[in-house]
Amino acid sequence: MTKWFHSGRRRDCCVLVYEAGELRAQSLKSRLESHYDERIDPQSFYATLSALVEAGYLTRRAEGLADVYTLTDAGEVALLDHYEWISERVAAGNERIDEGGNDADGIVGNDDDATDAGVDDANRITGVDDSRDDAE
Repeated sequence: MTKWFHSGRRRDCCVLVYEAGELRAQSLKSRLESHYDERIDPQSFYATLSALVEAGYLTRRAEGLADVYTLTDAGEVALLDHYEWISERVAAGNERIDEGGNDADGIVGNDDDATDAGVDDANRITGVDDSRDDAE
């Protein structure tokens, strides 16, 4: 994952620009503030946009007094790759829920026995459900 995805605000800016096609900075800021339900510091917001422009994920052009932002091809590829990654995680979570769920810690068949812990970790990574009915 590229470094810009480490910031939720950067991801959210790209998502909103992708949705709209292009956005003026103030409109983008207003949409983010509505989504977050809080005011965003203007200096921090414009630093975020500058970082995205410098990294090549957004382009900026002047339109009158306003700056208008669009997603670059690289920004679109990065955003769609991240969307695919999130979708895969959510689908896997839905499958887990549909199959009856896991223990609260997310490890299938987990118990405190040290011998089984390695097997349980391997099963969790590979997706193997090795649940046991030890309670009977």
